[in-house]
Amino acid sequence: MADSWTAREAIAAVVDGGRFTELPDAAPEVPHRTDASWESDGPIGWPGYGQSLARAEEHTGERESVVCGTGSIGGTDAVVVSFEFGFLGGSLGERTGDRLEAAYTVARERRRPLVSLIATGGSRMQEGMRALAQLQRVARQSALLRGSGVPQLAVLRDPTTGGGWATLGAGADVILALPGAQVGFAGSRVRPPGADPGAYTAEGQLAAGQIDAVVRREDVRDALARWLRHLTAAPWDGPPEPPGSLAPYADHSRTPTGWETVLRARSPERPRADAYLTAYFDRVQEISGDRCGGTDPGMRCGFGLRRGRSIAYAAQCGTATLPAGYRTAARLVRLAGRLGVPVLTLIDTPGAANDAEAERAGAGAAIADLFAAMATVRVPATTLLIGEGGSGGALALAAPGNLWAAHDSYFSVIAPEAAAAILKRTPDRIPETAGQLRLGPRDLVDLGIARGVVS
Repeated sequence: MADSWTAREAIAAVVDGGRFTELPDAAPEVPHRTDASWESDGPIGWPGYGQSLARAEEHTGERESVVCGTGSIGGTDAVVVSFEFGFLGGSLGERTGDRLEAAYTVARERRRPLVSLIATGGSRMQEGMRALAQLQRVARQSALLRGSGVPQLAVLRDPTTGGGWATLGAGADVILALPGAQVGFAGSRVRPPGADPGAYTAEGQLAAGQIDAVVRREDVRDALARWLRHLTAAPWDGPPEPPGSLAPYADHSRTPTGWETVLRARSPERPRADAYLTAYFDRVQEISGDRCGGTDPGMRCGFGLRRGRSIAYAAQCGTATLPAGYRTAARLVRLAGRLGVPVLTLIDTPGAANDAEAERAGAGAAIADLFAAMATVRVPATTLLIGEGGSGGALALAAPGNLWAAHDSYFSVIAPEAAAAILKRTPDRIPETAGQLRLGPRDLVDLGIARGVVS
């Protein structure tokens, strides 16, 4: 069943006080379009199209399938785009493209975040390829807005399918969806027979890493307000300061051996990422998923507010990192770079997941992509090693030249057990091997890998 919200009801539900200023209709120059092409039955002469438009206008009170304007959400000024599903199924036609292009232009010129409240069945078949070509217009405008450093947020209503999902929806930086909403490129009438219906729902897309959260209708305004605060707050000035160590139980009266350092980092008593993030940030908003079909609960990524300023974070949670985790972190780092928000990363993993499923999911390519994102990000980045630093699977998350270490941590080219096995040493020589690897926090400083040990 289609979303019962009309376009203007959706706007009223999220805009402060319902105060919304609609943008005037705009019709920029589009190749091959003439006034004559819109006489009667549209650009391809679809029989009865003109009558369908008239009925849609009479039924909804709208002149097109999308309403665009400006308003404030939680105190943050934004450009709002809302689809009217009652107008020919919220389909995208040429005049829809006119309105969307105008909205993106206003967002870019005024540097206001763009919020899309989407309910669409896809491109308008009665306009043929002229309708489908609007997806290129929208994609271009989205890319221009992304390049200008202005965030895009989408709320997926029911349904969000076809080109609307593949441009405004999936192309947004943060994607929220209503419970049970139909979400997918293929609409219900064009899917393969026997296709799993769960894959085309908001909940299915969340599990597949394609959206960030499923939000109840009554919570949408608050969720958007929180996200807008985090994405538009003044960024932290310079590299984020590394969080302080949270390891009061550790005995620092003497320098531990290498093996003792490893055991300390592996201790179940040691603080994990959750504790560090809670202590460091006032509030956080988390993204979810790699947009390639996967999620990793062992990698937390999002934006936090510290003393009113925004910092992006990616934090490993002590488990072997999945390919989806690396891709999610790379997505976060690149988004932070576009928005000019500095990055904090917390390293804590025994290494990259190395089972057959991880290899099939592209572990090598995912790690390489995160290395590239961290190496090229144009905002300050800081890394704190809070536990285990297992080889390249941990190093991929490290900020080059700005790594710090907690007392209860280690970083190693390889795990001591694996090193001993490769060297054909007996298990009783694992502690000796750990010492030879020089993997402790002070060793990392002496080797020029870490800048200091956080106390």
